[in-house]
Amino acid sequence: MALEQSKQPFHGSEPARILIADDEPRLLASLAKLLRGRGFEVTEANGGKQACEQLAGKAFDLALLDLNMPDTDGFAVMERIASQQPDCGVVVVSGEGSFGTVSRALRRGALDYIRKPFDPEELLTTVEGVLGKQSLIKAHEMIQTRLEKSEALHRYIVNSSPDIVFMLDKTGHICFINNKVESLLGYQPSELCGRHFGHILDDRDVARGTYALQGPDISVDNPRTLEVRLKTRGSSKATRHFEITAFPVDPQTWPQTGDTRGGSTTQPARYYGIARDVTERKEAEAFINFQAYHDLLTRLPNRALFKDRLELAITQARRAKQKLAVMFLDLDRFKVVNDTLGHAMGDRLLQAVTHRLEKCLRRGDTLSRFGGDEFTLLLPSVNSPEDARGIARKLIQTLKDPFQLGNHEVFVGVSIGIAVFPDAGNSMDQLIQNADIAMYHVKARGKDGYRFYSDSMSINTANRLSLERDLRLALERDELRVFYQPQVCSKSNQVVGLEALVRWQHPERGLIYPGDFLPLAEETRLIGKLSERVLDQACRDVGHWINSGHPNLRLAVNLSPSQVEHPRFVETLLEQVQSHRFPAGNLEIEITENVIMNDLEQISRKLKELADCGVRIAIDDFGTGYSSLNYLHRLPIHTLKVDQSFVRAIRSGEDGACIVNAIVAMAHGLKLEIVAEGVETDDQLNYLTSLGCHQVQGFFYGPARPAADIDRLLSRDGLAFAHTG
Repeated sequence: MALEQSKQPFHGSEPARILIADDEPRLLASLAKLLRGRGFEVTEANGGKQACEQLAGKAFDLALLDLNMPDTDGFAVMERIASQQPDCGVVVVSGEGSFGTVSRALRRGALDYIRKPFDPEELLTTVEGVLGKQSLIKAHEMIQTRLEKSEALHRYIVNSSPDIVFMLDKTGHICFINNKVESLLGYQPSELCGRHFGHILDDRDVARGTYALQGPDISVDNPRTLEVRLKTRGSSKATRHFEITAFPVDPQTWPQTGDTRGGSTTQPARYYGIARDVTERKEAEAFINFQAYHDLLTRLPNRALFKDRLELAITQARRAKQKLAVMFLDLDRFKVVNDTLGHAMGDRLLQAVTHRLEKCLRRGDTLSRFGGDEFTLLLPSVNSPEDARGIARKLIQTLKDPFQLGNHEVFVGVSIGIAVFPDAGNSMDQLIQNADIAMYHVKARGKDGYRFYSDSMSINTANRLSLERDLRLALERDELRVFYQPQVCSKSNQVVGLEALVRWQHPERGLIYPGDFLPLAEETRLIGKLSERVLDQACRDVGHWINSGHPNLRLAVNLSPSQVEHPRFVETLLEQVQSHRFPAGNLEIEITENVIMNDLEQISRKLKELADCGVRIAIDDFGTGYSSLNYLHRLPIHTLKVDQSFVRAIRSGEDGACIVNAIVAMAHGLKLEIVAEGVETDDQLNYLTSLGCHQVQGFFYGPARPAADIDRLLSRDGLAFAHTG
């Protein structure tokens, strides 16, 4: 298997410059190809003499040398490097493996020794490790050089540092602190010298900060690092976050006299260190954490946080033998407003609704946006159903008045289902499900009201049973249709991929969209047969277009959790693809983060099997689930798909763009492709393109289309795609 190539081997802006010298032309060419494939700038030298000539005219970061070369051996080249380019590291790659030879090479300055024949992956790892070590060594040498300067220059550098530099005596009193403390915290250095450093510690961090330096294991090689909040001058409440790194002072090495007094106290300095302002980083972390557990649009807790709080509330209610209530809220007439006035107005309406609903809550209640125009509400410690009834009436009443959206006056109502613990369920999922069922009964009876769940209610209503029967017949009657939404390169307007989306051509209800029947397919375990049917048709359609002159066309298909979790998932998928002779490298499967996090180990194994066969892996709706960097480096992921909710939030002055920025930057850093969903406007497209997100899909280029339309598009324009505007 060919080694996976990296476009940028290091984080620096310039690739490392490597000189390789060997008198075997084939080995030299092979080694050069391997290193160039990883992104290095490689210069070849056929023998030691040519290597010396290259050293005279060009600077290198690393040299890979054979020892036994006829004209000028590797040791002579090493001497030339030591005299002309001492910063250039050396790795010996030789067939000579005796202890004496290895020892001699290392004594001459070689940083590592690789014996021929070598393992390519081992060699690349060694090269990258040595280059990293060289970089660290250079940085260390620069610091050492600065420290060896005069006291005056030293103080100038210290006071010019972007960080606070300090020295403490053994009791924690400040011996020295640089001028940076004035711009960051407002103190004059003279105000703090002689004071205990606890004077500027936030009260919440005094105990931890005071005892941090008392550990016996603190040393030069094991400094003490901690994050604390420091008070600004004149306000005990105004604080900034700092990362403090403290080292012990060695009286034998500083200063040369053996006196370790900093000049401000009579006690010798025992510790020195820096305090780096990380306030912006902490605020960014807090923001990202907020995004992980809150809805971007409404700022309400999201589904994950709501479930966490509900789980805790159930535990507490069970222990105290109390009741609690869960409400499921669904807005009435929201879809009409959203479809008529557009998503932007729909978003404004959701924000306005949220503002009104929050005014009806008690202290300790949790209102969350569950998804779309659905909300959930947790009422802990209710004395009786009447408490929930009163709040439900308030919620309904507060939405009675019209909402003013620009020049438009719109009306919405709310249907509320209520489930009371423990009567309507003993678990989190039961309570949410039963509240949802009760809400559907409100919808069926005319909307804009509330109902409590009762045992007489069941999710398997006559309508639902009828739909399930029809769905089973749909599979038999071939009523499912596969539509395709193009994935387009925004720079060239070229179609690079097609996402397969299922539709149901119901004989009576007309065209039904997936949101109206896929959840039912999941519940009734029909999703497997349905997905197989969709994949079969998609392989036939896209396979035909691939064979008709579009060999690079990618097919993207969504997979449900039950499919991925099935024991024969990998075998079934590969058998399907192979039966159609569909090229595995053109197939990209899309799974959500929640599927991955259900069983990371098993999912990882399955995805690696697929990736080994050439199948691409995409994470769909990235950022809406339990986003974690942990799985990104553990799984063979090729593509991240930015959820349309984040794309819709790209507007001037809104925070929504921040998460798009973060996802795109992360994808670039991990060398992953990125596709943005739900692109509808020029502003969104231009913003994404400026970030380097060049693959998009959405209504900007038109909705999903049947195969016949795609066929005409590809036949007429090749891969060129003109958006619908």
